[in-house]
Amino acid sequence: MAAPVYLYTGPEFGERDEAVQAVKKSLKKKYGNIDEHSFYLVETPFAQIMTILQSGTLFSDGVCIVCKNAELLKKKDDLETLKNWCESNPEPNNVLILISDEISVDSKLDKLIPLANKKKFYELFDNKKMDWLVNFFNKNGFRINSDACSLILDMIENNTQSLKNECSRFFLLFPKEHTITCEDVESVLTHNREENAFTLFDAISSSQADLQKRFLDGVEILQKIRLSKDSSSVSLIAGLASCFRKLSLWHNLAKKSPYGGGPSEEDLRSSGFASKLMQKQYRNAAKIWNLPQATAILALLASTDMEIRSNGSTLEDLYLQKMLYEIVVKKGAQTASYELPLDF
Repeated sequence: MAAPVYLYTGPEFGERDEAVQAVKKSLKKKYGNIDEHSFYLVETPFAQIMTILQSGTLFSDGVCIVCKNAELLKKKDDLETLKNWCESNPEPNNVLILISDEISVDSKLDKLIPLANKKKFYELFDNKKMDWLVNFFNKNGFRINSDACSLILDMIENNTQSLKNECSRFFLLFPKEHTITCEDVESVLTHNREENAFTLFDAISSSQADLQKRFLDGVEILQKIRLSKDSSSVSLIAGLASCFRKLSLWHNLAKKSPYGGGPSEEDLRSSGFASKLMQKQYRNAAKIWNLPQATAILALLASTDMEIRSNGSTLEDLYLQKMLYEIVVKKGAQTASYELPLDF
């Protein structure tokens, strides 16, 4: 019988969380009252987590532990402990669920997990995101037009967990059968929304603010994102990359304009720039970063992602702050080994 250990990886937090909840639901249905725990490996030693798992509980019918940051599970002693537990024919009502925002984990850890108990949750393709949104609104008794879908995807981190959390607000504000429009989206989502990669991009691309304000506002938002319970450098960098790919698209559309006055309204709408708010945002961003700079920033985002994956979470905040400085102040250029700070 396969050991009751699961491995769920990848940045599609919504579907990944549903898989975790399905395991818990099945466990409760089969055994009754379950003692639930959740730990971050960056905060709690794995040996301590395994002690809780192996000790079980006197007051419930089973234990389910969700262990996050599974990409950090690399130490020989920790892997040996997990291997020994898996091979000891553990009680099926004591379950360990390993979670990681990364696509893959250490190969030695991956080999310990039964094939049927592991799954990668990739970010949805753009057309799948649109379908998911339409279905989500339909299931809750609402309709939504395609322009409104595009705007939502440009304003919210594109994983189904974030989309579900933010879009549920519409159901409290509008009557059933209402069709959600771009105006509704702008009205609801531009107020009191949580900070994310898209609000960060909005702040650092404001052409109405000077360099100092854009950078300091960006630092403040970055700090808020990092303090949030679901903070993930993977999704943050992916969100920013999405914004700068869109900015590159804007520049390429402008180059094709026969009149030199910027992209036409028709080209903008067909390319996903649905609302006036979005068009204003990217028009402002285009004044700050030209096409080569946007391309350099995309390379910078990719290299920062690789540095964080290679070196772990110890210097994660430092890498992200350096990345933000190079985006806003250096416009995609790398920081020199020694560079005088800005006179802020």
